[in-house]
Amino acid sequence: MKTLELLTIFLVMSLASANITADTVYEFKPTNINGKETSLSTYKGKVLLIVNTASECGYTPQYEGLQALYEEYKDEGLVVLGFPANNFGGQEPGTDKEIKQFCKVNYDVDFPMFSKVSVKGEDQHPLFQHLTTAENPDFTGAIKWNFEKFLIGTDGKLKHRFRSATTPQSEEVTRAIEKELSS
Repeated sequence: MKTLELLTIFLVMSLASANITADTVYEFKPTNINGKETSLSTYKGKVLLIVNTASECGYTPQYEGLQALYEEYKDEGLVVLGFPANNFGGQEPGTDKEIKQFCKVNYDVDFPMFSKVSVKGEDQHPLFQHLTTAENPDFTGAIKWNFEKFLIGTDGKLKHRFRSATTPQSEEVTRAIEKELSS
């Protein structure tokens, strides 16, 4: 290979790995559900609850709890961020437009939603590469199903992680949110 080609490959690989080794979620710029790149640094100083969602899952009713959490705590600094993903049983087959409409019509969702991403596998979005490997007191590793929850502190770092069966309004989740909001 020519030197320029090798240099180009090296630079591309370096940039890709830079996202994986991010210190905070603020370094990521996912596309929102309306197709606009959105830097997560927009949410600096807020407590974030990042959730991989799906419209045709047994856990889909958790949208209601996520919306209720958002309404209850948004004035105190909580922002729920929904990331639709079709990685588990084809349970999110819709387009971004269809997903947005589904969320609004069925659950009156008004927290920020993002474009459909992959949360596992070779095409895993860099944000979820970061979230599944970042240190936290709970666990690391692959996402097992839809509606896993990642609680991010005001410093942009992962503080807690919850599996799908842990509901948004559970004592475990609300206690962790309240602790981060008071920090």
